[in-house]
Amino acid sequence: MNDISQVKDYLLSLQNRIVADLEQLDSKKRFLRDAWDRPGGGGGESRVLKKGGIFEQAGVNFSHVFGDKLPPSATKTRPDLEGQGFQAMGVSLVLHPENPYVPTTHANFRFFTAGNEDPVWWFGGGFDLTPYYPFHDDVVEWHRAAKQACDPFGAERYPRYKQWCDEYFFLKHRDETRGVGGLFFDDVNDMGFDRTFEFVQSVGDSFMQAYAPIVKRRRKHRFGERQREFQLYRRGRYVEFNLIYDRGTLFGLQSGGRTESILMSLPPRVRYEYDWHPEPGSPEESLYTDYLRPRDWLDETGDKQDDLD
Repeated sequence: MNDISQVKDYLLSLQNRIVADLEQLDSKKRFLRDAWDRPGGGGGESRVLKKGGIFEQAGVNFSHVFGDKLPPSATKTRPDLEGQGFQAMGVSLVLHPENPYVPTTHANFRFFTAGNEDPVWWFGGGFDLTPYYPFHDDVVEWHRAAKQACDPFGAERYPRYKQWCDEYFFLKHRDETRGVGGLFFDDVNDMGFDRTFEFVQSVGDSFMQAYAPIVKRRRKHRFGERQREFQLYRRGRYVEFNLIYDRGTLFGLQSGGRTESILMSLPPRVRYEYDWHPEPGSPEESLYTDYLRPRDWLDETGDKQDDLD
């Protein structure tokens, strides 16, 4: 089996660098550290910022867990590994800004090894963007950064993992995507350990390069009660996805992970309203009609919503 200590060192470094960058962006609050142990083996450290200058809540988790039996969510696509021992480590983050014009975002970078006698390994991860009042240029820039992170590893990577992201973060019961996508990949080991690890580092290192400029452009955008109420309503979709579909949430709960850290991805405030629909022709309706569906963002130009108020 490959030496995974370098993977752990990178993931811990990535967590620290992202936290430092977010603290600099937020400027008001710092992240609290919350180390935890998993009774079945392993543990981690949750880093959480609450009621900041930009982020209503932000969490950046690292975990390294192991055990003698993979949980069902991990063997669904790999039934041959049922009952096998495993190690799993990763960094997972969700950022919930207060300003509705600053998008929510999620990223995850993970490594698995499983099997008792002849272990297999793979990497997974990616990042995605969930705006409430989107700006076309922001979305294009986000996807351009994703493509640039993938390009050195083959022209097929970005379109493949972009499509996978669109499909994974799709709420079937709502017939809409969670946001405007990005990258999602899993079970990746086709380039060999060293090259695949380089790919994951490329994507991981590009996350803040993609997200920070969007935050800086939109953080001072004026908003009122209408925009805030819509943001809280749309956050409900985040809750629905994470509790119904998300494999990471299921894996964490089924493997005996720390509940508070697993559910840290949920927004701090959210609202539901029965059978609500946006007004025709409104900026809120534009989110549904123009953004919550798969699109080839890098083949499109223009900025439909830079004049939103």
